[in-house]
Amino acid sequence: MTFLPDAATLFAFTVAALVLTFTPGPDMTLFMAKTLTQGKKAGVAAVLGATSGLIIHTILAAIGVSALLAASAAAFTVLKIIGAGYLIWLAWQSIRNGSSLTLEAVEAPEQPFHRVWLQGLGVNILNPKIVLFFVTFLPQFVSASDPNAVSKLLFLGGYFVVLGMPLCLLMVLGAGALSRKLKSSPRVMRVFDWAFAGIMGSFALKLLVAKASS
Repeated sequence: MTFLPDAATLFAFTVAALVLTFTPGPDMTLFMAKTLTQGKKAGVAAVLGATSGLIIHTILAAIGVSALLAASAAAFTVLKIIGAGYLIWLAWQSIRNGSSLTLEAVEAPEQPFHRVWLQGLGVNILNPKIVLFFVTFLPQFVSASDPNAVSKLLFLGGYFVVLGMPLCLLMVLGAGALSRKLKSSPRVMRVFDWAFAGIMGSFALKLLVAKASS
């Protein structure tokens, strides 16, 4: 199957996707907060909404990057180098600022399922950082000379969503215990901060070193 990356690439992408899923961001803050304040149904709605936003972004990013690749392999290489710089910046920000996830289990008025879903959708689809991240992150796993790069980009984008959604739903089901764990052990989040920084930085440096020696 030509759309499948090689085993080493798929393993590296899987590790990165898992760390990204567990690294707090606006989407995690939303569905965890909704779960703690309005119940698990609201948390599930928020996860489904955020996932819908990711699906849209990954498809658009894959199509856009694929179009750039079709137009110019050199431009695609430039995008990867710029993306490497952006990933290094994200790694530095993760170490410098750390994760911010403030959750309080307080009661709040219940909202309809569709309204929470729309909030989850809005968190991801209206966030320009999500667009920038996927446009620079996905290309790190394909080569400009790969004739199957387009199908691999689409596969990786879909794989990221399929891998992440069940994990997010598990977080919703265990939101109370997870919240208590994070409050009692702030070092847990610093582990993910450093893991995120290490993975993003290693991808970026590997690419930059490869380009410098080519």
